[in-house]
Amino acid sequence: MNSDNSCPAEGLLKALSGKWKPQIFRIALDGPVRFNMLLRLVPGSNKQSIAVALKELEEQGLFEKRVVTVKPLHIEYNLSSKGQSLIPVFRQLENIA
Repeated sequence: MNSDNSCPAEGLLKALSGKWKPQIFRIALDGPVRFNMLLRLVPGSNKQSIAVALKELEEQGLFEKRVVTVKPLHIEYNLSSKGQSLIPVFRQLENIA
């Protein structure tokens, strides 16, 4: 995500660029999230925009997708260890805004 010459905040800003990713990341700070929960909690979003954002967050290694096999079968999205390592940087950026 970031090169040896960049700071963690720069890498986080790049990874969370986009309309919905910062909100999704913030919601996931509280624990696993489900797709429909994100649709409810991210005003103005739609299924496609949330799906694209989640896929990009997974590809960047910030989120992990987990299939929960208890009935009803569902999928949860969690911050990966890489995503969790960026929480302090995210909190600092929240304090600035």
